[in-house]
Amino acid sequence: MSRRRGRILAFQGLYSWEVGGMPKEDVLELSWADGDSEKDAVDMETATFARVLIAGAIENQSQIDELIKENLKGWDFARLNKVTLSILRMSVYALLFQKDVPASIVIDEAVDIAKKYGQDDSFKFINAVLDSIGKSCNSQSLEK
Repeated sequence: MSRRRGRILAFQGLYSWEVGGMPKEDVLELSWADGDSEKDAVDMETATFARVLIAGAIENQSQIDELIKENLKGWDFARLNKVTLSILRMSVYALLFQKDVPASIVIDEAVDIAKKYGQDDSFKFINAVLDSIGKSCNSQSLEK
């Protein structure tokens, strides 16, 4: 299983859902993700990991978006690039609900995906927003 590939698939699925209006069920099938060759085929564990991220981000979108809005410094949520938004939604879902994955890994993976698929310096923006959210998630879990 490749968690990196699963995160890339999740980001791509969330982007398709957001921009293309692809129904959630179609996104979760991941039929769009298989490449032309056998080496591009998605293994079951990677696909399951991607589906968890996609479904979780969609099902918790209002909570995730609210948290993103609260952590935007001098930036309007409506102006967020859709690639950036998709990476943020996937990553915030992981920070909130996948407590077995350290925040540093979630953030590093998001930054790497943004470097590859995002605009020039979007990775810096994503890093700052996720770092802020990660710290607030950690302080809330310490208070419990």
